[in-house]
Amino acid sequence: MVSAAADGVPDPVDDRKQDAVVACAVYVDGVRLPGDRSPAAAAAEVRTRGTGFVWVGLFEPDEERIRDVAEAFGLHELAVEDAVHAHQRPKLDRYDGNLFMVLKTLRFIEHDSPTTAHEIVESGEIMVFLGRDYVVTVRHGHHSELGDVRRQLEADPQLLAAGPAMVLHEIADRVVDGYGEVIEAFQGDIDLVETAVFAPRSELSVEQMYLVKREIMELRRAVVPLAGPLRKLSDGSCGPLVPDVVRSYFRNVDDHLTAAAERVAAFDEVLTTLVDATLAKVSLQQNNDMRKMSAWVAIIAVPTMVAGTYGMNFDHMPELRWRYGYPLVVAVTLAVCVGLYRLFKRNRWL
Repeated sequence: MVSAAADGVPDPVDDRKQDAVVACAVYVDGVRLPGDRSPAAAAAEVRTRGTGFVWVGLFEPDEERIRDVAEAFGLHELAVEDAVHAHQRPKLDRYDGNLFMVLKTLRFIEHDSPTTAHEIVESGEIMVFLGRDYVVTVRHGHHSELGDVRRQLEADPQLLAAGPAMVLHEIADRVVDGYGEVIEAFQGDIDLVETAVFAPRSELSVEQMYLVKREIMELRRAVVPLAGPLRKLSDGSCGPLVPDVVRSYFRNVDDHLTAAAERVAAFDEVLTTLVDATLAKVSLQQNNDMRKMSAWVAIIAVPTMVAGTYGMNFDHMPELRWRYGYPLVVAVTLAVCVGLYRLFKRNRWL
């Protein structure tokens, strides 16, 4: 039998082939029917009744686990392969009158500082198969639970009565709201990085800046490609699978996604500017270091040259037989070195 628990951590079930099935429920007129069913039995019941739909939730299934679900609902093999292997870009495909949508989920990882963290944003995926009388969700990543979405919809039968498209809307809405939460948390990191970059004598490295830039790219890969699929869902391109009453809901989600995409683009521009500023600071620091090295080399060259001259063992050098010759040479050498040091110091080379 299949566990009918909410889409959280998979419950243990007896059938080994179904252990990736987190929940399988039949909904008629927005109300969940009691009892546990396998996906095949649920599909048969809905089609016998001629009304209602099935919602099957899967968590990281392999090919063997998803095969029975694919056969029960007639899922396209290419879409099934994408759902098993994951790592897909957000997209919306149509197969034989059914829809297959991929959404990337994001979770902000708490950390002390964005300049010391190894990872800031964790991503997962939710694949949704949408048909006339079913919706199959496949989750990858432990932070992409749908239990709250299921409970919220079951508490409002009027919404759930709109059919599988309303389930897809609630999932998309929850994912896009998650983007907003991650972006809000990321704003604090951007402010910290900006402060660190322009702080005097900061030790922020280019590698740390590229880490933050990489996480911004992770945000972009999740947010930006989702705009096209949402517009298709809201403009009638998907036909009767997305009723008119549901399209307006998708337009609202699209508006939220647009706002999120604009903020991510702004983050990207700010990070690009900060990377350029960091590179400029590193280049300036390298120039300062090179000037210091050159100055010390010039100072050290004076006693080195004097010692090299005396190391040649010339016989005809007056100071060799003069009582004050050696102290005078040492004094002159020190005076020249001190003079060079003060000169470089005044010119801010040291």
